[in-house]
Amino acid sequence: MKIDLKINGLDRKIEIEPGEMLADVLNRNGYTVRKGCDTGSCGLCTILLDEKPISSCSYLAIKADGHVITTIDGVQHEAEEIAKFLVAEGVEQCGYCSPGFVLTVLGMKKELKNPSEEEIKHYLVGNLCRCSGYVGHLRALKKYLGVSE
Repeated sequence: MKIDLKINGLDRKIEIEPGEMLADVLNRNGYTVRKGCDTGSCGLCTILLDEKPISSCSYLAIKADGHVITTIDGVQHEAEEIAKFLVAEGVEQCGYCSPGFVLTVLGMKKELKNPSEEEIKHYLVGNLCRCSGYVGHLRALKKYLGVSE
């Protein structure tokens, strides 16, 4: 069956199989979506669906029909900007979690205005990084978001 999606600003008709997960559909069609746990727990597969972060590895592709999707491929400029803040705070580790992390941050930036440290931590709870202790991430995000101390 085919579903209609707007992916990174372009209208697409995508062929899917019953029960197929959105991450698999996007990867098969050339979009960058990393996978880790396949349970929606690690945040590697995060994409934006109608500007809100979701775990695409556990999201049925059929549910995305008619929606707007953003993958890391569609936000390269924003990703580079966030990366500068992360590097400045010493958070440039392996980078495997970065695409999901960046998309979550962009979702948070749209949804929360001047978030508190606790709100930032709560929003990022589903993004796991095996390389760091998150302290540098938090410092970098507060600077990126312009959050007052």
